[in-house]
Amino acid sequence: MLNNIFSSIIQNGTFTGTQFAAATITSLICGLVIAVTYAVKNRCSKSFMVTLVLLPAIVQLVIILVNGNIGAGVAVAGAFSLVRFRSAPGRGQEITSIFLAMAVGLATGMGYIGIAILFSILISVINLILNLTKFGNETETHRTLKITVPENLDYEGKFEDIFDKYLSSFSYDEVKTCNMGSLYKLTLSVVMKTDISSKAFLDELRTRNGNLDISLGRRIDNLDSL
Repeated sequence: MLNNIFSSIIQNGTFTGTQFAAATITSLICGLVIAVTYAVKNRCSKSFMVTLVLLPAIVQLVIILVNGNIGAGVAVAGAFSLVRFRSAPGRGQEITSIFLAMAVGLATGMGYIGIAILFSILISVINLILNLTKFGNETETHRTLKITVPENLDYEGKFEDIFDKYLSSFSYDEVKTCNMGSLYKLTLSVVMKTDISSKAFLDELRTRNGNLDISLGRRIDNLDSL
């Protein structure tokens, strides 16, 4: 039984209509499983979902057609490289899902239907578990703090005592002038202490910057992009 799972239904590079239909149906089902699993706890577009569903079947057809033809295989590899360089950078999970869909297409294209099904289920379940358990999420409350100060205010050392009271750590990311040089805008990366009131923190800052604009928001970065 186990040997049948890891054996190919295509022998000597030839296949029948029944074998082709079985491989195609398997590719579409595996693609659907990958797409549905990715959509859990992830924001994605309809276009990306459709891509994940259809990509295994498309790769499978290409592999079947170039089976045993080295020249055609090299040409297909070049075509895939062009698609990669014409694509916009994506998040790590997006690229992982695309590679998973391509791997499934490679397996079904070579006739290894059992491997394709087993691998799709295994990786999709692991992906689902990691997403539902919030694996890798930041445990600290990282925020971006922006403070506007008048030009006549020496901001260096002006807010440090408040920072020490409410923050675990902080660092200055950017200082720039605005409003024809009459104002400074300070941008900091901060980590809030636990059980700290954001309102009390902002109220104390307002007493130091002349009640000018202050914003405290979620830090936005591209750590998950490749």
